[in-house]
Amino acid sequence: MTDDFQTYPATGGVAPDRWASALHLFDNGVGVPHEETTAERWERAQLLFGARDYIGAAKLLVDVVEEVPEQTGPRLLLARAYYHSAQLRRAEDQLRVIVERDPVEHYAHLMLGRTLQRQGRQGEAEPWLRMAGAFAGEFPDNE
Repeated sequence: MTDDFQTYPATGGVAPDRWASALHLFDNGVGVPHEETTAERWERAQLLFGARDYIGAAKLLVDVVEEVPEQTGPRLLLARAYYHSAQLRRAEDQLRVIVERDPVEHYAHLMLGRTLQRQGRQGEAEPWLRMAGAFAGEFPDNE
């Protein structure tokens, strides 16, 4: 082993889920289980999403969204996790809640349009995509 951290060879790394769990291994003493907080579940879900474990992230995010339903961030990440794991109806449901509560959440409009497109519902997707484009400053040319 070397004392120089920069030259230490990587061996594939540790899965984000295992790393996040290990951070609190000794918080309450030996043999005392750690009760994960909502914030810790949110952080772990972000790590899983970043590692492209969308199903694992969605499982955690369901609980986070139930605990803080008024927060847009966890619900939007849950919709993204559903989208990337091809759970398109679930993604659509979460995105509709977001745009109903926060009609200017531009990314939710874009995602809802893309989710509807991916389900083969192009006609339903168009208004959402136009709205997302308008939020981004993209206006159609008048013909």
